[in-house]
Amino acid sequence: MLAPALAERLTLLLNHVLASEAVATERLLPHRGATLQLTLERWPSLLPPPPVLSWRITPAGLLQWNGIDGLAPAEGTAPRLAVSIDASNPALLVAQALAGEPPAVRIDGDAALAGDVNWLLQNLRWDVAAELERLFGPQVAGVLHPLGRTLGQGLRSALQGLASIGESLRARRG
Repeated sequence: MLAPALAERLTLLLNHVLASEAVATERLLPHRGATLQLTLERWPSLLPPPPVLSWRITPAGLLQWNGIDGLAPAEGTAPRLAVSIDASNPALLVAQALAGEPPAVRIDGDAALAGDVNWLLQNLRWDVAAELERLFGPQVAGVLHPLGRTLGQGLRSALQGLASIGESLRARRG
């Protein structure tokens, strides 16, 4: 039930970051109409399965979410770029993401599109401090940003602890 709402918010966030840098949308323009697909592989069977996420690159160089079923606009069309992430340990995956570490991925599809997406992943950053200042002013942002950073570090530590517990349990079972 939450998956569509989360995917829509994720798409808005991705488009916000892409639109903040003209070079980002320029890199995606040659790929307009192409479909990108993100799949979480080896998801633990005890958890509800995550949806496949699929986006189409718009004529503006932004992303349009293809809906909960993840189908490309023309049904049955394979995505031009498919990215699969090893999600066998979701807590570790989130901890790595919070630490800025790239996950283990498998990429299939168009090499040029893969190169441009990789460039975007390596070079685009969301300036949270600037966003907070724009929304709330410098005084409030000066308080919120360090507080958010501290909370993020605490969450990262907790998730790393959960990830190590998950690895220990997996080692005992296997």
